[in-house]
Amino acid sequence: MKFVSTRGGCSPASLSDAIRAGQAPDGGLYMPERMPEDPLGGLAGEAGLVNVAERLLAPFFAGDRLEAELADLCSQAYDFDVPLSRPDPARGGLHVLELFHGPTGAFKDFGARFLMACLDLLAEPGAPLTVLAATSGDTGGAAGGAAQGRPGVRAVILFAKDRVSPFQRHQLTCWDEPVAALEIEGDFDACQALVKQAFADRALSQRHRLTSANSINLARLLPQSAYLAWAARRVFAETGMAPGLILPTGNLGHGVAALFARAMGAPLGPLILATNANATLSDWMATGAYRPRASVQTLANAMDVGAPSNFERLTRFAPHGRQVRVERVDDDAIRARIRADFERFGQVWCPHSATAAEAHARLSPRERETRPWILAATAHPFKFAETVEPLIGRAVEPSPALAAIADRTSRAFTCPADLDALAGYLDTLTETV
Repeated sequence: MKFVSTRGGCSPASLSDAIRAGQAPDGGLYMPERMPEDPLGGLAGEAGLVNVAERLLAPFFAGDRLEAELADLCSQAYDFDVPLSRPDPARGGLHVLELFHGPTGAFKDFGARFLMACLDLLAEPGAPLTVLAATSGDTGGAAGGAAQGRPGVRAVILFAKDRVSPFQRHQLTCWDEPVAALEIEGDFDACQALVKQAFADRALSQRHRLTSANSINLARLLPQSAYLAWAARRVFAETGMAPGLILPTGNLGHGVAALFARAMGAPLGPLILATNANATLSDWMATGAYRPRASVQTLANAMDVGAPSNFERLTRFAPHGRQVRVERVDDDAIRARIRADFERFGQVWCPHSATAAEAHARLSPRERETRPWILAATAHPFKFAETVEPLIGRAVEPSPALAAIADRTSRAFTCPADLDALAGYLDTLTETV
């Protein structure tokens, strides 16, 4: 299996080279030359997540230097609970895929652990790779936690000043070496642009062996396809119907991961992308024109993206293969949904998961009753306690993993949204930072 750039300006790469690089040399994103056909064929519907992941990802790893490591990579990435719950008795067809039971309380834990394990294997002895992680809230925390203890990687987390929740900021800045956090004077799009500029600077990229932890990296995106395929197969085996899927999304990685899963034969019906007030995707859906713009700050801050990188991948799918629907949910609707669903059936959503819950609530009765639906709950509500607790009238308890993070020491460096400033910081790093 080879991988090509969405911009078509460079030679095909192996999987290892695509993972190692993160972004293609021409500035595009890597896509498989072809999508594997039904790699899950013959696998029992009740197969476990690790087994589904191995089968789904095997065609991408075939013939690559990482092929023999795939089973271990999957075991490392998916070693915590992924409940598929049914919390609302009045809506028996609603299944909630709880993706926040990992070590940093967000769905990014799956991809970050898979990616860091891959990079650790790909690094040369004594020459660790430097992972630049632009984050709108959760990617950086997951990347920092996954990088700890791996000699082949060091992680530099870039997050937007005053654009993350207090707990998220602590989680981004609490990791030991070789993890460092840069508080960027700008928004998430500025962080993301800075990472892309660093990759485009060939001398800087080579000097620090740069790669990415964002969903522009295939090893972050592919593991997300696996748990979505697993959940769809579970619901299909139970109901005999292909479920619809509602995903909160900002940078569009989750949405593209679902399209990968559906293209490879996962029994997925309609795909709804729930966004916050950032209107780039909803305007594209309404008009057909893609117009990136500056992001706006919302309660669902991990989705505050005005120029979603993975849109390049979306356009690589054939028109019938990229069929999605976008539901835009503003802050008032997020607050109302958190309050209403707690009062009605005791569910506590984080602001991001609440966008998906609101999108489900907006379905017509016929749409809700025609098929089962899977709603992705992407972050633990404790991470947004200052938003959630006043709405539900009680404290949100942390998971044991999040409680342990709260006791760690925070450290961060302020950095302007400027490539020279970033390069200067990177040049101060030693091989052990």
